[in-house]
Amino acid sequence: MPTVRNQFLSFIFTLLATSLVAGQAQAAAEEPITLNWVGCGISKKAYMQEVASLYEKKTGIKINIDGGGATKGIRQVASGETDIGGSCRFSLDNHEAEKGATLVPVAWDALVVIVHPDNPVNDISLSQIQKVYEGKITNWNMLGGQNGNIQLLAREGKVSGVGRMVRQLVFADYEMDFPTAELLPSSGPLEKAIESNVNAMGITGISSARKRNVKILTVEGKDPSYDNILSGDYLFYRPLYLAYKRDGANADKVAHFIQFVHGAEGQEVLRRNGTVPYLEGIHLVRKKIEQAKRARERGL
Repeated sequence: MPTVRNQFLSFIFTLLATSLVAGQAQAAAEEPITLNWVGCGISKKAYMQEVASLYEKKTGIKINIDGGGATKGIRQVASGETDIGGSCRFSLDNHEAEKGATLVPVAWDALVVIVHPDNPVNDISLSQIQKVYEGKITNWNMLGGQNGNIQLLAREGKVSGVGRMVRQLVFADYEMDFPTAELLPSSGPLEKAIESNVNAMGITGISSARKRNVKILTVEGKDPSYDNILSGDYLFYRPLYLAYKRDGANADKVAHFIQFVHGAEGQEVLRRNGTVPYLEGIHLVRKKIEQAKRARERGL
């Protein structure tokens, strides 16, 4: 599977690109600089804000953080407009605007189904999720809830981080349309809308959902706990990436930062936020291949 292979090779390249110890000494000797990060709001909330603050305290290097989504993060790195991109999807094969960006997996996150806290539904099956998105289940009483039309909210665009991963993990079809959904520009507005609408439902990342006043449904009886993501028992796990340009102006400093994220202090930040460090869940790569195969078989 070329994508998984590329993920692993990118990660190995980063580890070899620079020495963490030597990089720390070099960073301390140089004048303080500022790096710029652009990316998905889920990565931003999952770990980036906290780890960037810790990194500045350790090295004096400030990282400015901006949102805009996974696609913006990857493409601005590829074009040289920013130093680091944050993404919850891999780069698109053969897409000109994303060539030149190297993506390094740093963590495992999960997609979650969220509803209003007053919604009595607590669990949903994979088959039910598919039918909601296909418009075959339209009322909450069909899911064991109260009578009321399901107001499905989804991300705009098929290449957004959440939008693309929903299509991959739920349908194994990147071109799937959601004709009954109200489309929103990013995960933030989607989450906020569900906080105030008892009949709404949507899918977002666990790290940002935890910071909202929403109910996170279990899927097939499994909650998106740290242990269930790590074991792969929770179905909708996916990698989070940092993107950089190997020949970019600050490539050595970005590589050093990525190593910091993979180091003991960076991984502790991830765990504290309920996000699984990538190497700790390396076995999930194999399970992810099996997961994709099952999804394809469901679509046959």
